[in-house]
Amino acid sequence: KGKCPEDGWDESTIELFLHELAIMDSNNFLGNCGVGEREGRVASGLVARRHYRLIHGIGRSGDISAVQPKAAGSSLLNKLTNSVVLDVIKLAGVRTVTNCFVVPMATGMSLTLCFLTLRHKRPKAKYIIWPRIDQKSCFKSMITAGFEPVVIENVLEGDELRTDIEAVEAKIKALGAENILCVHSTTSCFAPRVPDRLEELSVICANYDIPHIVNNAYGVQSSKCMHLIQQGARVGRIDAFVQSLDKNFMVPVGGAIIAGFNESFIQEISKMYPGRASASPSLDVLITLLSLGASGYKQLLKERKEMFSYLSSELKKLADNHNERLLDTPHNPISLAMSLKNLDENNDAAVTQLGSMLFTRQVSGARVVPCGSVQTVNNYTFKGFMSHANDYPCAYLNAASAIGIKKQDVDIFLKRLDKCLKTSRKEVKNEKSVNEISNSNTGTEQLED
Repeated sequence: KGKCPEDGWDESTIELFLHELAIMDSNNFLGNCGVGEREGRVASGLVARRHYRLIHGIGRSGDISAVQPKAAGSSLLNKLTNSVVLDVIKLAGVRTVTNCFVVPMATGMSLTLCFLTLRHKRPKAKYIIWPRIDQKSCFKSMITAGFEPVVIENVLEGDELRTDIEAVEAKIKALGAENILCVHSTTSCFAPRVPDRLEELSVICANYDIPHIVNNAYGVQSSKCMHLIQQGARVGRIDAFVQSLDKNFMVPVGGAIIAGFNESFIQEISKMYPGRASASPSLDVLITLLSLGASGYKQLLKERKEMFSYLSSELKKLADNHNERLLDTPHNPISLAMSLKNLDENNDAAVTQLGSMLFTRQVSGARVVPCGSVQTVNNYTFKGFMSHANDYPCAYLNAASAIGIKKQDVDIFLKRLDKCLKTSRKEVKNEKSVNEISNSNTGTEQLED
């Protein structure tokens, strides 16, 4: 039926299924005589076993979704994977999605592929409207495709950084709709940045007949992000949305899903991919979804949401204990941010040292963001880089509740963060005392002089 099974399969069944697919590929035929330049020959048995002898990859030289006659098993694997993934995207909340395909590139390059496909539809266009999000790969995806990003700064509403809808529309009018390739929006992001106002952006795109590409990097795991995409497509225009395989399905890095509501446009994107492609990302996600089943994946989504509530409440308690504040970002369903005012946001060294302390204590993924850092990416200078704004009011620390996180992870993180904060505050206090004594001595010397 091409759907994710409700209940997961055991490993023996999955392996039997993969071996059945593999013997449909010509490189595994008994007595096969290959005289071409690409015959699925593999020198190492270990490599062959690692890929379940599915060596031919997916697609043909002109279309990543095309069936390869001498690799019937790999082609079937590709078709089934895309169908199962489409089913999972629907159960995650985007019910009206019509087509998707797995591409063996991470999110940034997959976005580039979308932009390059639009180039043929809008030959005059040179700009991409991009509400600012301080993440290098999505910025580079536009540069790599040969377009000029038009950065729209976010507006501060309470603690949250939100889409400046008026600035987006004003920029479209100023540049001319025909000169704009698309609006490039974002759902999943680090707090205090929150998902873009997708409904309003989608309506603007529909009104001005401008394509809309959504970076949904790790949004599949969030019902709120998926709801925004569904609503955006319902009230306006969303041409494609791109999500990472590793972040949403717990597989190795190297794959993404490009999905959309217009089947022919998604097919155009797949045909834009040059050459054949590695089957590894498709194989990984198919094995994972067959193992979990629809019920197993839905359970992981439920647990992630519960852990987000737990992380939020416990991080707030810890913040209060250190006279800090959990920033109020109710529109961000995955990431949280805690202020670091007591480390003295004017002292970047103290803030960044906290990040180093956490990393050396095996806390990965937590980000500390000092005030006023400047970063140049492809000749564009971002002020306040990593904070998604030129001048965010305070330094802060990020933590996220992503799919697969356990209560143990949260508890250990909070315990180690508590110790690091205590150590950092002592060091900052000692440094201030030393500076005060030094200043006092200097004053006395000046009086004596």
